[in-house]
Amino acid sequence: MAVALGACGPCGFQPEAGVKVVVPAMPTTLDWSFSDPASWANYPVMLATQKGLTSLGADHAVGPGLAERWERVRDAQGREVYTFHLRGDVRWSDGSALTARDFVFGWRRALRGRERGEMADLEGAVRALALQEEGAPEADVVAALDRVGVEAVDARTLRVTLARPRSYFLSRLANVYLFFPAPAADLEGKSAEAVRDYFDRPRDGRPLALGPYRVEAWDRAGERVRLVYNPRTAFPPPLGPGESPAPVLTLMKSEIGPALYERGRVDFVFVDSAAALRTRAPADLQREPLLSTYFLAFNTQRPPLDKPEVRRALAYALDREALLAGLLPVARVSNVLLPAELPASASPEEAARLPSHDEARAREELARAGGVARPLRLVVKAGDSFVPEEALAERIAAQLGRVGVQVVVDVRSDFSAEVARRTSEGPRAYDMYVRRLGADYAHPNTFFTLFEREGNHQTGWETQAGGEPMARFERLLEEADAEADSSRARALYVQAQDVLVGEQAVIAPLYHPDRYFRVRARLHGLDVDPFNFLALPALRLGSESGAVAADARGGR
Repeated sequence: MAVALGACGPCGFQPEAGVKVVVPAMPTTLDWSFSDPASWANYPVMLATQKGLTSLGADHAVGPGLAERWERVRDAQGREVYTFHLRGDVRWSDGSALTARDFVFGWRRALRGRERGEMADLEGAVRALALQEEGAPEADVVAALDRVGVEAVDARTLRVTLARPRSYFLSRLANVYLFFPAPAADLEGKSAEAVRDYFDRPRDGRPLALGPYRVEAWDRAGERVRLVYNPRTAFPPPLGPGESPAPVLTLMKSEIGPALYERGRVDFVFVDSAAALRTRAPADLQREPLLSTYFLAFNTQRPPLDKPEVRRALAYALDREALLAGLLPVARVSNVLLPAELPASASPEEAARLPSHDEARAREELARAGGVARPLRLVVKAGDSFVPEEALAERIAAQLGRVGVQVVVDVRSDFSAEVARRTSEGPRAYDMYVRRLGADYAHPNTFFTLFEREGNHQTGWETQAGGEPMARFERLLEEADAEADSSRARALYVQAQDVLVGEQAVIAPLYHPDRYFRVRARLHGLDVDPFNFLALPALRLGSESGAVAADARGGR
């Protein structure tokens, strides 16, 4: 480590002007319309350089973004139609105006990208997606894309038609970068190769940006991205007395980030070691509560876990306070799926209906169900992270042991493959697994989609009771997603959670994780957002003595 810290040149840690931030992964693309399945690594850059039609407030309420206002109606066919009115002061980083055409062009590109299924709510999108999957002639695909429900009424008016009402749509527009506009004037008419070059080799002020930063350079070999301030942005950081924008910001990947931070070589680093969090906390340690839930999942197809009463008994056996005690500086334990900060989260009365710690009841229910005669295998992901997974799994095993259930913890580097692996008889091979589920946008829908029939839950609960519970769960979600009245939608989501967590006990929520990081006091507003992404748009430079004032304004 000493050699690495002292070296320069190819290692990428030579002195450089500006703010330096260590990130856990480098972007895989700068093309926000085309994206890829590893999109989580791209979000810090995308959110710093681009902007959505809407934005989210501190309470996760939807507000204006690129659109200053909108109307929302249902047409005669029951489709949901939005008319967005764009702000007139928004300019791309070259000074050209943002237009509705930029959304039409960008969303049609997204419908051809590697995550095109994310656009399926748009009217006509399902047909366009199906034609691509079938390998239809190009002319047919282009014609279908032209019929998708996104239309430039005029330069500052965008009309969007959804195939059916979706209460989460406005929240998705704020966060999911596939819905960000693309600079049509720059990209229209370019070949596929030229477009790739536009995004893969930043130069001459390209790719264009709307946010407070633009990408000046992307060094893939050196694993760093250099961002520079965009003076033309309509979304500058909220400057206070004595503060200024950061002119240069470098994101870099390093295995020795904490050591670099200690030596003053970098200005921000995540604390991703649960073991490190159990030591004496440094004065500059910060914590961000995440819209995220850590849960224990059950393989509902493997006896005796094919019985809901057995699964509920195991959920009752878990003492969540004891599970997390001493593992983290703060632990937001919970027996509900939705974090309390999220709109539509369960009230205390609603949470009380779901299984929580009651060891006597766990023993009674297990006895009525005939007990658990064999050891259960609990699969957990190998490796250190801000979630102390292995320690948590060992404590789960100990607590279940107290009600007579033997558990073997299986720590796997191939966690995802092992959870998906099936036995020769058909069901998956695991008994239980632990996993974190994070929100992609501030809406209950983002937590429930994992557990639908097409979701990657790997629990097999679609087979329970002939499929009736899951069908009822999906009907409740469909009604809630289509409900314009937030209070009625909330009641439906609560019922869906009752089916998943209470009646069927497919999962047992454990706690809502936080993300920890260290940041220099002179950097105000450099933060992590509730979606677990590095938040750069509010970054300001100030004196260390001004950090307290910055905290009072909501920055760090």
